[in-house]
Order: sequence, then C-alpha cells, then structure tokens
Amino acid sequence: MPDLVTLANIRAAQERLAGVAVHTPLLPCIWAPGDGDLLLKPESLQPIGAFKIRGAYNKIAALTAQERERGLVASSSGNHAQAVAYAARLFGARATIVIPDAAPQHKVAATKALGADVVLVPPAERDVAARQLVKEHGQILVPPYDDPEIIAGQGTVGAEIADDIAAAGLPAADLVLVPVSGGGLISGVATAIKSLSPSTRVVGVEPELAGDAAESFAGGQRVEWTPEQTYRTIADGLRTTSVGVHPWEHIQAHVDDIITVSEDQIRAAMQVLAVRANVVAEPSGAAATAAYMFAREQLPPAATTVAVVSGGNVDPALLADVLGQHY
Repeated sequence: MPDLVTLANIRAAQERLAGVAVHTPLLPCIWAPGDGDLLLKPESLQPIGAFKIRGAYNKIAALTAQERERGLVASSSGNHAQAVAYAARLFGARATIVIPDAAPQHKVAATKALGADVVLVPPAERDVAARQLVKEHGQILVPPYDDPEIIAGQGTVGAEIADDIAAAGLPAADLVLVPVSGGGLISGVATAIKSLSPSTRVVGVEPELAGDAAESFAGGQRVEWTPEQTYRTIADGLRTTSVGVHPWEHIQAHVDDIITVSEDQIRAAMQVLAVRANVVAEPSGAAATAAYMFAREQLPPAATTVAVVSGGNVDPALLADVLGQHY
C-alpha cells in the first residue's frame, strides 16, 4: 500500500509554489439556488488556466537539477500538458508531452506555445507512449495524478480553502465538492481538508459518461472504463479511464462520496458560471458546480459549500454554443 500524503507534505508544496501558483480566492455566489451558501474556488485563474500547475511544479521542483537536465515527459489531455510545459520553462528544462489525438486543439496549441514538444497518439496509447519515451531517452516522467508530489501540490487547493475560511473567522465549510478524473486533485484536497477541518465532508463529482470513480467508490474497489466509454463526455479533462493507485488509497481514506452529473447539467453550470459568477469554466471545471445546482438530493446537508472550479481552458466555439443554449 502506498504511503499517504500528509499535511506536512502539502505545506512543503505551498512553500515551493509561492510566487508561482496563484492563491485563488473564495468567491461568494449570492445567486446560487436553494438554502445555504456556495463559495467558488476558481482555479481557472492560475497562469495556465487550471489547478494542474500546482502538482506539476511541485513535482518538478522536487527533482534535482541533474534530473531536470535529462528532460521531462508527461502524458495529458491538455491541462497537465500546459502545466508541465510552463513549469519546465521556468526551470529551463526540456519537456515532451504525449497528448491524445482527440484532445481539444486549443490545448494542444497552448502546450506548444509554452515551448514543449508534443507527440499525438490514440487515447489508449498515451501512457504507454510516455513510458516508452522515458525508457528510450532516460527522461523523467511527470505523472498527471499518480504520484505523491503531484497529490501534495494539488492538496494546496484544500489547504487554501481551510486556511481562508479560518482567517475570515467563519465556521468550517460543511462540504467541499471536487471534480474527479485521475484522482490527484481530490486526493490532495481531501487530505488537507480532513487534516485542517475534520468535520467537513469531501465529495467528488464526475460525468455520468465517465463514472469510473463513482463506480469504484460504490463497489469498494478500483475499476477501469475504456477510452471509448470515457471519451463520450464533453468534460475532456475528466476522461481518465480509472483513478490512480496512489489516489485510490487517499480516496478510500478521506473522501466521503463520489457522485455523477449529466452532460446537460455540466453545460448549464458552465453557462451559469459565465453569466452569473463571471467565471469562465471548461466542462471539467463546471462539474462541481453542476452537482451543487442539480444534484443536491445526493449531497449531505450543508450550510456552506465550496465548489472547486478546476479549470477554464474551454474551446471558444464550445463556450459560444453553451452560452447560446437554454437549459
């Protein structure tokens, strides 16, 4: 069984990330429906538009200079790709990113613009191709989620939530909603929240069409879906076929539940976030808000809920389409 990340690991990541990752605010949502208060944690405000910079930079910063000189390799559908490319540029390291050929083109272009070399492969080959590059060229792998340093970096999201609520003199949040893909974000957030605010419940959210984590949680064992199944969802950042080995141990230890939302609910949440909260969210980033808006019956009662908006790197054409619809 892998060792679990601790609050001390997350605090160390906070020190490394100072001046690199934005300490994003908690935004009150006076427009939110129903009883209770909703606060948004807009990770769309990060330099690369998503929370992924936290884990990627923490992992790369923890490497030795000699390791970074060997070059970095990552596999990603887009946001981790940009995070590794950006962090590598900050350290003057070369990065090669393996991206599924079905990934949004604007994310591919953004990764290239940050100076990384991009290799496009079929979705089922992304992890195999990355490991092959490491084997052939001796580069260092920067995993998207299945790594303690990645989890610790993502955990700074949870530490900021708990710290900011305490600093404001407010009661602890009753519920924190977190999107789930490979599980790095929810693992880190849940670790921090349960350490700093044990009474707070942490619930993961993923699309119905990529519900491997919800099925795993309900059945008590990690299951894997096929790329053909998970690639049906509009939420391209949540198409991972299973949660990682390290994240699964953290999920079992710290997460209270994982639920799913529909494609229309994700789209409607994107629209509301843009129009009412002035927050641009990609589909993956809107999943937690969708759960608050449309799946309250599946959630524990909460006077105060925090929803993590994990990213805002949405294709402009998709955003225009979502804004023009009635949900």
